[in-house]
Amino acid sequence: MAYDEALADDIRARIGTRPDVTEREMFGGIAFMIGGHMAVGVSGAELMVRVGKEAHDEAVARRGARIFDLSARPIRGWIVVSAEGFPTEADLDAWVSQGVAYAESLPPKT
Repeated sequence: MAYDEALADDIRARIGTRPDVTEREMFGGIAFMIGGHMAVGVSGAELMVRVGKEAHDEAVARRGARIFDLSARPIRGWIVVSAEGFPTEADLDAWVSQGVAYAESLPPKT
């Protein structure tokens, strides 16, 4: 698995220590799960963010963002963001916060 370890560490620092957070290898990278739902992750040097269907169009319109497209199957509500989309700490904070907020809005998986 090849992913940007420094970016993963930045995400860990932003999410903090919580009992409902787990990490899982997926999509060729690492995903941070909250309550069993993916919130945000890293694949290569890119950020993966689960924003939900309602926020999809607005999120994909942001700089550096595109639709998450696994095997030519776009997944609405999931976004991939290149480094161009989070040039500042505030930009990365915003993406991570959005993914975390969406995952927190879902009922925990049992």
